[in-house]
Amino acid sequence: MYIKKILWAIALIGLIVAAYFAYYIYSAMLKPNTAFNNDVAYIYVPTNATYDEVREQLEPLLIDIDNFDVLAERKKYTTNLKAGRFAIEKGMSNNDIINSIRSNNLPVKLAFNNQESLAKLAGRIAAQIEADSISLITAMNDASFLNENGFSTATALGMYIPNSYEFFWNTSADEFRGRMLKEYNRFWNDNRNAKAITIGLSRDEVLTLASIVHEESKQASEQPRIAGVYMNRIKIGMPLQADPTLKFAAYKLPEYQNTVIKRVLNKHKEINSPYNTYKNAGLPPGLIAMPDISAINAVLNYEKHDYLYFAADAKKLGFHKFAKTLTQHNKNAREYQRYLSSQGINR
Repeated sequence: MYIKKILWAIALIGLIVAAYFAYYIYSAMLKPNTAFNNDVAYIYVPTNATYDEVREQLEPLLIDIDNFDVLAERKKYTTNLKAGRFAIEKGMSNNDIINSIRSNNLPVKLAFNNQESLAKLAGRIAAQIEADSISLITAMNDASFLNENGFSTATALGMYIPNSYEFFWNTSADEFRGRMLKEYNRFWNDNRNAKAITIGLSRDEVLTLASIVHEESKQASEQPRIAGVYMNRIKIGMPLQADPTLKFAAYKLPEYQNTVIKRVLNKHKEINSPYNTYKNAGLPPGLIAMPDISAINAVLNYEKHDYLYFAADAKKLGFHKFAKTLTQHNKNAREYQRYLSSQGINR
């Protein structure tokens, strides 16, 4: 009788232990532990992050962070963190969360366009991936990289083709630069290379002219016509006389820092700069801004015509009037100048 009691007691203790263990397993591993109402939340784990840094992001998202700590320790996540962007879905258990943030690094959609310089591009990219703007601009301007791949500081911006791309959030500056070089070479396929050869321009020259075309007009429908005007001027040795290049040259000077030139004046045409296309024939040394793909394609497929001039259309803002003769162009230009004056735009 005494032995039976002992056996019953042992069995009861075993059941209690098993029940406690089952509850522990359920609480630590299988019980939902999310505290947010959205369908999903994201955490961003930096390269070389500590568990405390990850825990700080997790704490407001979880019901019981201490319970999570226990399982994270047992599954050795605390000493084996992975950098990246990770999703935590509503209703996930601790086990689900650890599995997700350990191995399911999700890419981000990175996009950029219309950046005026490498510095501004670096700032734009740094807002979307882990790499900071300083490391990005350093990588972009690296002389060895530029020389090895046929770029200069004047043409380096052309390597970055504006578009949307998928990147892992924890991409480094060098990795970003390397990926963009691959995208650049992919963009310059056999068809585009052949067209550049046909029109007598190098890749850099196409991109430089495209940057001018894009600054002249954001209207994709008229960009090929504007490109045709500049190609006509190049063919006859006429200076490009592109106002956007004057603005670019001016903004390099101390007196024009933190200003916006709304009206190109005769004094701007006297600026001593290789980017002054009123004084210097041919294309400037490099890009004046980042051209859209539409402007690049506009140069490669420029419209064949006899126009040598164009001026902004005062009656259809954003578009231009084209002319074959200087007399007609001067008439169009005066009309637009009168419009600027009527709006009080004098500089």
